[in-house]
Amino acid sequence: MKPDLIVFMIYLLGLLGVGLYFSRRAAQSVDEYLLGGRKLGPAVTALTMQSTAMSGYMFMGGPALAFQQGWYALWYAIGDAGGSIINLSVLGKRMRRMSEILGALSPVEYLEKRYESPAVRIVASIISIVFLFAYVFAQFIASGKALSTLTGLSYEIALILGVSVIIIYTVTGGYLAVVWTDFIQGIIMVLGVVAIFVVALAHIGGLSALNEKLAAIDPTYLSIWGKDLAYYGQWGVVLGAILIYSIGYMGLPHVVVRHMSMESTKTVKGAIMWSALWNQMFIFTPYILGLIGIVMLPNLSDPEMVIPTLAYTYFPGIFAAILLSAVMAAIMSTSDSILMQAGTILSRDIYQRFIHREASQPRMILVSRVCILLAGIIGVVVAIYEPPSVFTLVIFAFGALGNSFLVPYVASVYSKKANHIGALCAMIGGGTTNIIWTSMGLEGATAIHPFLAGLVISILGMVIGSQFGRKPSQPMQDAFEKAKGNRQIPLNIEKNIARDLSPETKNVSDFLAERNLMKE
Repeated sequence: MKPDLIVFMIYLLGLLGVGLYFSRRAAQSVDEYLLGGRKLGPAVTALTMQSTAMSGYMFMGGPALAFQQGWYALWYAIGDAGGSIINLSVLGKRMRRMSEILGALSPVEYLEKRYESPAVRIVASIISIVFLFAYVFAQFIASGKALSTLTGLSYEIALILGVSVIIIYTVTGGYLAVVWTDFIQGIIMVLGVVAIFVVALAHIGGLSALNEKLAAIDPTYLSIWGKDLAYYGQWGVVLGAILIYSIGYMGLPHVVVRHMSMESTKTVKGAIMWSALWNQMFIFTPYILGLIGIVMLPNLSDPEMVIPTLAYTYFPGIFAAILLSAVMAAIMSTSDSILMQAGTILSRDIYQRFIHREASQPRMILVSRVCILLAGIIGVVVAIYEPPSVFTLVIFAFGALGNSFLVPYVASVYSKKANHIGALCAMIGGGTTNIIWTSMGLEGATAIHPFLAGLVISILGMVIGSQFGRKPSQPMQDAFEKAKGNRQIPLNIEKNIARDLSPETKNVSDFLAERNLMKE
């Protein structure tokens, strides 16, 4: 066996070890399995949020875009650099308080309880499952490509090998296994990409030399409008490219769940500092490596293989394996989080909510594990057929999720008047607009990015829709005021959230139960 393959196998076994280590704690309660007991500190919160958000896109999709379009691709990086800061600053404290007041263990359950409507939960569950699957398909495709490069195995065998490891440690260790492997992988991602960047940049002679060589190949690579000035004057496209990653994370269920699992609201400040530091070291480098690839890899047939090819071209075998472990780290850290979220939605938001309300905690943990396993298997089967490129699939799924949920999540903690009609209009209107805009190619015809179009419609849907239907109940308004304040959630509520919820939660639950009985 080759030394580089041995290094990588040790890395995979280490991840499995993390899953097994947390398996006993994960089996203690549903709260532990789905949210890690709400005990995450700032560093772990920051790195799991960022490594989850970055995905295989940053090692494959982003560099591929830069390879094809030049410096234009950096518009996405500019938004991404501040995405975590905006996400934590806007949602962090308030969503942490509100989710605990409501006793919500998943982002979809949170929406139902905040907007007091089972219909919100049904629609949110459907949207989440469909587009989380699309998102995870992209990660599985990326893992197959990366592992195939490293091992020499066929794409299909490499895909099954990589995904099997992800499924095993996610199923066994639950949320804690996911966040701690994300933490480890976040560090590997930074070290790996910085190492490749330093060597590649030195080889090409620095940024000035890079720009000179790009200009010699095609001057439009240096333009902010893309190769051949493809997006010339299209500020609606540029604005959408910045916004999709600067604010879009607030609409991803597998990312916003990190707000709900923080130890306390005091965690937010430290998490912002950690994520900002991580972002500045990581975000821009993959895109610049894509630009370097234009010069150093002129005959590259698959632009998404820029970084793996650079790693193996300019690093010895063992070091290349370590660097490609960083690629797999990005893929795995997103895949496990999406699988965990999909399992949570299927088990808690669908099975327990609509099929077996009195399911015991051991049964719920079992159902969650089975759902994660099935989601992973389906993902492998679909990914083997290689749907569109990683970039295309990620942008589509990311945009649809962001347009569906960003506005409802933000309004849930900033607008006391936002109600279930507004939430439904925002989710359906925003997500549908993004799908139509993307599938019909309206970006070219309108010069407006699909994410920007969906965002506008989603905001209008929330504002107009909230003028109709019943207003939020008084208990919900009380819960909103408490979440908005600076008071900490009482310690006894934090310790007993699964069995003895706060007064606001009990009132909200009673209110929902009474209304459902009246309907029946």
